[in-house]
Amino acid sequence: MDEKTKPHLVGVNHIALEVGNIDEALAFYARIFTFELRGRGRGAAFIDMGDQFIALTEGRSQGADDDRHFGLVVDDRSHVRELAEAAGAKILEGNTLDFLDPWGNRIQVVEYRDLQFTKTPAVLKFMGLDLDKSEEAKAELRKKGIEP
Repeated sequence: MDEKTKPHLVGVNHIALEVGNIDEALAFYARIFTFELRGRGRGAAFIDMGDQFIALTEGRSQGADDDRHFGLVVDDRSHVRELAEAAGAKILEGNTLDFLDPWGNRIQVVEYRDLQFTKTPAVLKFMGLDLDKSEEAKAELRKKGIEP
């Protein structure tokens, strides 16, 4: 199969995290982040992120993540470290803001303005956010041919 006929990666629809208890996980993440609950099911909950979501499912059985992680994009990360610490997260050493939740899931928190990642104006409006990009992020986007 040639490159033109293979499917193109477009984005990430959701991340699934295994946790020990849904109610405890929702309470933990609510101490750090503002979010809307998209829905709940038996042993599962879905945290809304506009056009994406985090699926929490009960049943974590493996140990803590080392290098495996996912990056959460926030509008302002200036208070994330203190909120995560107060919620009981284990803050990890390094040049990035990474922490482990109580079930060993490794989360890296980055700020929207500093990344190539973009939300459409319609999604930002739906989320009630008015966000801009840093000049460095705008330059990175323009280099790819994406006009911010």
